[in-house]
Amino acid sequence: MTPGNCAAAFSAQMAGEENFKEELRSQDASRNLNQHETAGHPHSRSLEMLLHRLRAVHTKQDDKFANLLDAVGEFGTFQQRLVALTFIPSIMSAFFMFADHFVFTAQKPYCNTSWILAVGPHLSEAQQLNLTIPQAPNGSFLTCLMYLPVPWNLDSIIQFGLNDTDTCQDGWIYPAAKKRSLINEFDLVCGMETKKDTAQIMFMAGLLIGSLIFGLITDKMGRYPAILLSLLGLILFGFGTAFVNSFHLYLLFRFGISQSVVGYAISSISLATEWLVGEHRAHAIILEHCFFAVGSMLLTGIAYSLPHWRLLFLVGGVLVIPLISYIWILPESPRWLMMKGKVKEAKQVLCYAASVNKKTIPSNLLDELQLPRKKVTRASVLDFCKNRQLCKVTLVMSCVWFTISYTYFTLSLRMRELGVSIHFRHMVPSIMEMPARLCCIFILQQIGRKWSLAVTLLQAIIWCLLLLFLPEGEDGLRLKWPRCLATELKSVTILVLTLGEFSLAATVTVFFLYTAELLPTVLRATGLGLVSLASAAGAILSLTIISQTPSLLPIFLCCVLAIVAFSLSSLLPETRDQPLSDSLDHSSQMSFQKDVAPDLSSDGSFWNKVKDMTTEDTSSDDMSEEAAKNVILNAQILRLDPYPVSNPALKQFNKEEANSQAPCGPGPQTILGWN
Repeated sequence: MTPGNCAAAFSAQMAGEENFKEELRSQDASRNLNQHETAGHPHSRSLEMLLHRLRAVHTKQDDKFANLLDAVGEFGTFQQRLVALTFIPSIMSAFFMFADHFVFTAQKPYCNTSWILAVGPHLSEAQQLNLTIPQAPNGSFLTCLMYLPVPWNLDSIIQFGLNDTDTCQDGWIYPAAKKRSLINEFDLVCGMETKKDTAQIMFMAGLLIGSLIFGLITDKMGRYPAILLSLLGLILFGFGTAFVNSFHLYLLFRFGISQSVVGYAISSISLATEWLVGEHRAHAIILEHCFFAVGSMLLTGIAYSLPHWRLLFLVGGVLVIPLISYIWILPESPRWLMMKGKVKEAKQVLCYAASVNKKTIPSNLLDELQLPRKKVTRASVLDFCKNRQLCKVTLVMSCVWFTISYTYFTLSLRMRELGVSIHFRHMVPSIMEMPARLCCIFILQQIGRKWSLAVTLLQAIIWCLLLLFLPEGEDGLRLKWPRCLATELKSVTILVLTLGEFSLAATVTVFFLYTAELLPTVLRATGLGLVSLASAAGAILSLTIISQTPSLLPIFLCCVLAIVAFSLSSLLPETRDQPLSDSLDHSSQMSFQKDVAPDLSSDGSFWNKVKDMTTEDTSSDDMSEEAAKNVILNAQILRLDPYPVSNPALKQFNKEEANSQAPCGPGPQTILGWN
């Protein structure tokens, strides 16, 4: 080995040690907090933590972009700004997504009988209704019938009354209406009520088509143009809805808004996933979903105070206009640029991010992005059928996503059947979603993506099973139970429904992150589009079943689907501390802990034998990466042979360890096959 190569190898070795030392220092606080908890098994816990650190280091060595992002700044000013940029669009996505629920305010209509004012201009509203509107046997006015006009004077009409009835001829009036809604704007009454469901179906259809379109656009054109296109859709269709002059035009604009909402969700998740590493990625997606809940709360408050439905969309349109500035401040994903062969653009974006973070990227790391012999990675939606592993993962994720969406919409519709006010139905679950999503930070850090998904799905199963034993609607409560008991059962049912939505909100957040990490960069957005398509299908099925079968069947299907999804989720691989896959030929790596770690459930005698080495090596923050690997190797040897003094493998290891003290000597990395 030449002196230059020796010096380079020694520099690389020292750089690896410094990186590992810095990583261990960052975990010092959490290690001190856990000391009391792990007092019963200090050596097991310390070795487990050590294994976790080594697994993270090993992962970063395999992921060149992880090394580059470390040099750029793992979560510096640039990444913080990127995460903050997702907040306002998330708020507005929720605002426009749920606006439908507040513009169809129920109104009591009556036929417009202003013809009688020509013969009795001084009639009060009550007198006008008494003379021109038929009454039901219980004394209430019929909403869809009127007495036909007659050429009589007012005294004759009062004396003899009117007899001939017909449907409303001149539209409807809404005397008790306090707000202007779509119902009294376009007269969606007397057989036209189904148009309200048409608006929901049109919105879901937009989600279906938008999932496919924006998934393809995001992977073909890039994350940056897809986000700008979706934001443009929010501005045009959101603001433009306030000026529609027909219900059919309103449906068209809602169709466009739904595509923009799902397009932004897909492209922004892809961008955040590819710019951030480790737990920062999870935290960013969780915060984005928290601000989605903030948007729902903001919508509830504004809708409650505004007297006209058009003002609601005007306010939302004004709030979304500043998003035009994203044209100049939003970055593109360097991973996507590399997969498309745009090496120069990828370097420029990375260097800009480093300059914002006041960092300098070593030239050797940038040189690793030079891939002259590697062709541009090409992929299409057909690869979801051709690639067996990708097909299996996508099918499982689609089934889980379908279940989550169907269950969430079923619980929301069940809440509506109980007669709960629309503002309560949106405000309380939105408030509950905030802690539900924030709890994901803890569970993702402690048990990983796979088990977090399983835990949240299990909670949803429990709440759905409880709903099978509770009354299904307000009418059923009044008919089957005494009034006092019916009130208590209604409160219990509302509580269980709210807790079910709480669990599903956490499930949605975990699964969005999990899905983005499972899919390769070249097809990440397309895959997110496919699973979002399954989500829209689940919502449509929920609307259909609830409207056709008002019984326990929808809740029973929730239980069955949730159990199936819980079972299928066990087939998915864990992605925590694993490098993001960029191309289709990227194979899932085995867990580092499985490969090199001893069994952490071993008996106490094993830990007594490694007591000194684990305590001594893990108590210091200055421990190098090589020293940590030595601890693992010694632990393996001790696990195989309880008498280390006579173990020839340990003698050989000690000999190799002594040789590793030279700058270019064969270190333990060579023994373990890590180089």
